[in-house]
Amino acid sequence: MSDPKQPLAEVFGHLTSDHTEKAVRYRSRRLCPFNNKVPNCTKDKAKNPLGVCSIYHENHSVITCPIRFREEWIITDDAASFFFEEKTKWSSLTEVRLNDKYGKSAGNIDVVLVAYDDKGKVCNFGALEIQAVYISGNVREPFEYFMKDPRGRASMDWSKEPNYPRPDYLSSSRKRLAPQLLFKGGILHGWKKKIAVALNKSFFATLPKLKQVSKSDADIAWLVYDLELNKEKGQGPGRYSLKKVDEVFTKFEPALLSITTASPGKVDDFIKLLQEKLDEQLETPPVNKTIERPF
Repeated sequence: MSDPKQPLAEVFGHLTSDHTEKAVRYRSRRLCPFNNKVPNCTKDKAKNPLGVCSIYHENHSVITCPIRFREEWIITDDAASFFFEEKTKWSSLTEVRLNDKYGKSAGNIDVVLVAYDDKGKVCNFGALEIQAVYISGNVREPFEYFMKDPRGRASMDWSKEPNYPRPDYLSSSRKRLAPQLLFKGGILHGWKKKIAVALNKSFFATLPKLKQVSKSDADIAWLVYDLELNKEKGQGPGRYSLKKVDEVFTKFEPALLSITTASPGKVDDFIKLLQEKLDEQLETPPVNKTIERPF
């Protein structure tokens, strides 16, 4: 793939360079091909959805929409192989509310995989969390610019525009992943239930090194995916498909500690900064204030 000059990898599930009948229909109808709760894309705004599934960064596609991970429900098969024995009957439920002991919501679990017996009674479950990547910069502007003329602007050059969108891995881990594990994960771990986390390869690569354990001893399965470009003859420029490229098994508490603990820099550098600020403050002449006294 040549180095793109614009950030949009997939728009409504298709490459910007895809002008097949199917791609045109998905763009014009604003449809989601990845098992959204409704046929249409609802990202950001239901009436004016931000139909960007993934963006380019350093010549690779990065998933920025959590629904994008639902392609063919591959993630549930992979999670089920961690949660349950091979012949277990199971189904999946999306957006299930999780409450703490005081009845207050700890958030919704993205997908709950439910094992059931021959009578349909729940006998076990596991939680699957989906972690897409936050974006820094503005992705709506290039999206709306492209949508006004998809054929003419498929190869647009957006590289000189301000606020060029890029993946924000640090915010994704600190503002999304860490709180998810801390609150929802803490409840699930207290119940001794397993957790699977689906995330992009490039995102996982930015996390601290996690101490791995065997699959049978693990509390968390990190399911690592990437987008693979598939080209079929006569089917336009091709389409990306979701592919699992790795799985890492960890215990809950060591993984949470690794992700939530910052790596300290040199204290001398911080003291140097304090000294500089103190010197600036001491060099600033005091402000004379006039105090008015009542007669």
